[in-house]
Amino acid sequence: MGPAARDLCRRSRDLRRLARDGATRPDGFVIETSGAGGHSAPPRGPVRLDAGGEPVHGPRPSGSRQNGALGLPFWLAGGQGRPEAVAAARAAGAAGVQIGSAFALCEESGMAPHLRAQLRGRARAGTLTVRNDPDASPTSFPFKVAELPGTVSEPEVAAARRRVCDLGFLRTPVRGPRGLLHRCAAEAVRAYVRKGGDEADTTGRQCLCNGLPATIGLAQRRPGGRVEPPLVTIGKDLSFLPALSPDEAPFTAADVVRWLAPGAGAARPA
Repeated sequence: MGPAARDLCRRSRDLRRLARDGATRPDGFVIETSGAGGHSAPPRGPVRLDAGGEPVHGPRPSGSRQNGALGLPFWLAGGQGRPEAVAAARAAGAAGVQIGSAFALCEESGMAPHLRAQLRGRARAGTLTVRNDPDASPTSFPFKVAELPGTVSEPEVAAARRRVCDLGFLRTPVRGPRGLLHRCAAEAVRAYVRKGGDEADTTGRQCLCNGLPATIGLAQRRPGGRVEPPLVTIGKDLSFLPALSPDEAPFTAADVVRWLAPGAGAARPA
């Protein structure tokens, strides 16, 4: 049995285990590729990194047969922001698709306008890099980081930021000698180690809890005038931009829906 077949068998067992228990049976599943924005699952087995330091994912067999057999709906995610991808997903039996990047770059998005403009401009120019960073998230899951000036994707910006965990949304509870503790690999290194953590786990970690709010214009302001820098995440596939905005003009969420809907035709209304 090859690696892809073994992976398929393992996933099938996982799905059946979830579905047969009324306490864990979900309403459906989202099947996500590694190209989706934000967090993504790490590769199964030992993690290998490519020349750019990103996790290497093997071929992913379709999960439509397993989900259909369970009688549960499923949605495909990651690189689905094109009409042909939506049509292919429906033809494969999916209930639909999950799309984030196209809506993150539309006018109603909560992302700060100057960051949206940078992402769109660099994507059109072919100069945007989105890394599937294996270290950035304190959860240890790979996390997509868009490389933009003035954000923590720049080493000097990340190094200048004081490590602090004051929001704590991604803290992990651990049992210590004095009772229950909460720690985060993105907090101050000495504090993390004092709580029993391994210093090696803090290398490259970024504070998502502060970086993501800064991306939508809600950066915390620190004593001395320091402002939390943004951490921008987006999917790797932004190939929808030429169709949604052929003249490089802003587009709306309604434009996205009209373009993706079957038989919608042109991306923008006449």
